[in-house]
Order: sequence, then structure tokens, then C-alpha cells
Amino acid sequence: MPRSGRKVDHHPSPPTSRQGPDAKRRTVVDVARNRRARFDYEILEKLECGVALLGAEVKSIRAGRASLQDGFCRVERGELWLRNANIETSLLSSAFDKHDPGRPRKLLAHAKEIRRLKEAQDRKGLTIVPLRLYVVDRTWVKVEIALGRGKKQQDKREAIQRRDEDRGLRRAVKGLQ
Repeated sequence: MPRSGRKVDHHPSPPTSRQGPDAKRRTVVDVARNRRARFDYEILEKLECGVALLGAEVKSIRAGRASLQDGFCRVERGELWLRNANIETSLLSSAFDKHDPGRPRKLLAHAKEIRRLKEAQDRKGLTIVPLRLYVVDRTWVKVEIALGRGKKQQDKREAIQRRDEDRGLRRAVKGLQ
């Protein structure tokens, strides 16, 4: 038995991103998604980052008490920061472990990636937005961030129109069956 006293499940989970016989098995549990980001931004490039958190914040995330709704990322003094992401205080933590739900959180990425994001951030119209927050192997909390270009109002209207047309087609096909 492991030191934690919990039984270990030895059944492998299906591989998520890597393929082949030597691929490590990963279990990924989504905690929060920023659905608005895909509507407001044209996603150009994605990146997975770790997050520097306090213990009580990890408890809250595992309980699903997090939101990326108004979150954004910014490179400041050579470090990547997640701002306005709301991680509520855990109901199980003591008064000593309480934290500010909206505090800035440092994202962990390679220096080369941070420099590349900084250059893109300085260019006109590109923004770094968080797309989703998830837990890998019940251990690591990760954030998927993306480099995005803001959509114009007309682009948003076209996206809504396409979505409505697709929905109508699916209904029509379903009605024929």
C-alpha cells in the first residue's frame, strides 16, 4: 500500500495526447473552461502551463470551485501571471489557510516560451487568454492558455449565424430519420 493509505488502481487509463507503446498514461479531469474566450478571440496557438498555488487552493480546485470567466494572462518582469481567475476558498480549510479568491497566480512555463508570449503580447491585437483549468493524474494543476486575436463584432455575428444554421441542419436530418 502507498504511504497515503489509499489503494492504488493499477488499471491503466487510455492515453490522452501521446501515442505508442511507451506512452505514459495520463488521467485528465477538467475543472473549469473559459467558453467565452473562443467566442471573443480567434485562437492562434495553445500552451500548457503549471500553476503555483497554495494548498487550500488545490483543495478548492479538486472540488470544482474555480472559474476562468474573466481571467486573462500577462507577462510582467519576465514572469507569466494569471489574473482575475476566481478560485473560491475551500470549505474544508481552516481560517489560517484562507486566501484571496481573485489573487494573481504565477504560471510555470519555460523562459523561452514566456519571451515568445511577451513578444506576441507587445504586438498589436494579440492577447493571452486562459482556456481551461484541469488536474492531471490527481496531482498537477495545469492551465491551458492560448494566444488569441480579438474578433470584430461582425465575426461574432457570423459565428452565431453559422452555429444556428448547423443546428437547423442537424434538426432537419434528425427529423428525416
